[in-house]
Amino acid sequence: MTDLEDLWDDLPVGPAPVDRILRAGRAVAPASTSARRRRAPGWLRPLGSVGALAALGGAFLVGVQVAGGPADPGEPPAAGSGSGTGAEPVVFSGRLVAAGSCEVLLEHYRDRAAQLVGPYGWEGHDRDQGLRTAVPVEELADATNLSRAYGAAPVTQSATSSETGTNVQEAGVDEPDVVKTDGTTLWRVDGDVLTASDVSGEQVEQLAELDLGEAPGVEDLTGVEILLTGDTVVALGRVEDGGQERTLVLSVDAADPAAPTVQHVLDVDSGLVTARLHGSTVRLVTAAGLPDLPFVAPDARGSSRSITEAQEENEDLVARTAIDDWLPTASLDGGEPRRLADCGEVAVPRSELGLDTVSVLGFDAGTADPLASLADVDVTSLAAATTIAYASAEHLYLAAATPDRGWVGECWDTSACVAPAPSPEAAGRTQLFDFALTGTGADYVGSGEVDGLVADRWAMDEQDGVLRLAVGASSRTGNFNSVLTLRREGDELVEVGRLDRLGVNEQIESVRWFEGLAIVVTFRQVDPLYTVDLTDPAAPTLLGELKIPGFSEYLHPLGSRRLIGIGQGPVGPRGAWGAQAALFKVRDLTAPRRLSVVGYAPGTEALAGADPRQFTWLPEQRVALTVVARGSRGRTGWVSALRVDDGTLSNRMVVAEYGTDVDAVRLVPLPDGRVVLSTPSEGSFFAV
Repeated sequence: MTDLEDLWDDLPVGPAPVDRILRAGRAVAPASTSARRRRAPGWLRPLGSVGALAALGGAFLVGVQVAGGPADPGEPPAAGSGSGTGAEPVVFSGRLVAAGSCEVLLEHYRDRAAQLVGPYGWEGHDRDQGLRTAVPVEELADATNLSRAYGAAPVTQSATSSETGTNVQEAGVDEPDVVKTDGTTLWRVDGDVLTASDVSGEQVEQLAELDLGEAPGVEDLTGVEILLTGDTVVALGRVEDGGQERTLVLSVDAADPAAPTVQHVLDVDSGLVTARLHGSTVRLVTAAGLPDLPFVAPDARGSSRSITEAQEENEDLVARTAIDDWLPTASLDGGEPRRLADCGEVAVPRSELGLDTVSVLGFDAGTADPLASLADVDVTSLAAATTIAYASAEHLYLAAATPDRGWVGECWDTSACVAPAPSPEAAGRTQLFDFALTGTGADYVGSGEVDGLVADRWAMDEQDGVLRLAVGASSRTGNFNSVLTLRREGDELVEVGRLDRLGVNEQIESVRWFEGLAIVVTFRQVDPLYTVDLTDPAAPTLLGELKIPGFSEYLHPLGSRRLIGIGQGPVGPRGAWGAQAALFKVRDLTAPRRLSVVGYAPGTEALAGADPRQFTWLPEQRVALTVVARGSRGRTGWVSALRVDDGTLSNRMVVAEYGTDVDAVRLVPLPDGRVVLSTPSEGSFFAV
């Protein structure tokens, strides 16, 4: 190979002609590096039945179509008879069945809730707080079309920001952020104030401010992020109301950036899990949580009410709940709240999952008057807890990863957590639900189950109709991580390939997916970086690995042969750790190399590891911009400008912000090559 070819990726002149080299690299991968394990897939094993489904009988077999069921007797018509969404009858099958009636759905909620209630209320929760709060989390081809030419080698591709300036997981799928641009106007939100600025001139000039908190029916709005499509800004925020969390969706007419106005406010009494923008379609995933009931507690001095009596009274409260205690509602522009979905539009899982009501809402933000009616909102709901949502260009996948019993997050034993595992049989597995995205709707098309735990959405990917997962160890697996592939057959997600024994006794820190390639980083004491060939979905193959000190929490491809990793590692004397950026060469996938590393000061953190929106790649300038912070009290945040030159990283640090505002620093690329440094207080051009 010539020196010119070797340095090709360091020049912004397009991809190098290295296909034959990558094919050769794959061909020489030693067969012994692949360790696959064949076994009966999870969907062939018996599933725990849901007691409430006994009443379903044979009426809800595969492919049954169900219209909205009758209201629960005695429930007020205004709250019970319809969602007002204009949704079509919902089809569920396989692992999900339509409740069909409010009676059956209510029985499911009551039966599952009876396992969670204790003498102080919902076990493990703050007894003084309401519980309708989202779990913090943070989308079909047939078998003949799944296989591409297996002779094609896996390669990385460059990744850039979305059209609105946000570094996103999937091309063509935009994500909410605190700043958005259409190339001429910069929209920035700080608290509940939306600011429009002109970025077409030599300076960033503010045009207008809009206080979203002054919109009718809006108060105490927090955590606001925005989406931008055409002449509409969609603002998403949350409101804490008596311990309960609600999601507010505001459509803002942005046709005149100098005079933006709020058009409509959608108020959903559920917490926001995630949101995505497909074209002009906004999709939200919300979780209602458990209802806030007037539970009693034992007398602290043991005089009037015993623990047993309190337990019985609380169980009786749950047994007397009505369907409206469980189903979330929505209102528009301060109007009367209505059920988000009819009982017949809610799916019940056949296997036992944590208890919640998760809903997928979709509406077109590209119309002249978005959110003018609740009938404009498509809704699909699931009477179970899912903790992860991943959206591809065509599908939405909801995942319910049920941890093993024991120490999980901040609680001991899953019975003390939100969405607890109802039985030991449910622990250590991940349930997956697949929804095809059509128009503003999300149509359920299949589900499956895998052994092992999916950590977050970055561990999921869809390519050519194949769902690819990176799963961590659980009681259902060995002490290693795995990469596996699934495809849909009928209404089942069927495991077709698996590669085990990645990072034995280690945990997954980051994953990046490409057309026929996965790069997985695990960590315990060193940073193994694995390259996995996925060009044949039925035979994932380990190509190579690289072990270095530290680990990468976020990976970003720079082209067909280079990769930047942002993470942590030893950067100072006596093994002191801090933020670290590394440049990797993956031309030879059997032998990835670290070409260059930049170590920041001890005690620093690279914020892109937790929030990839704080990373920006500028391919024309060969510069990566990321945010590095140090300190908790007296916190300082810098922009690190990493230039890639001849296989080497050089770094320039610029102070950007202080305190908690560091988390909102963004570097927004414009079509003309300039970059806006956006902070909560202002926007300014950043000299690259």
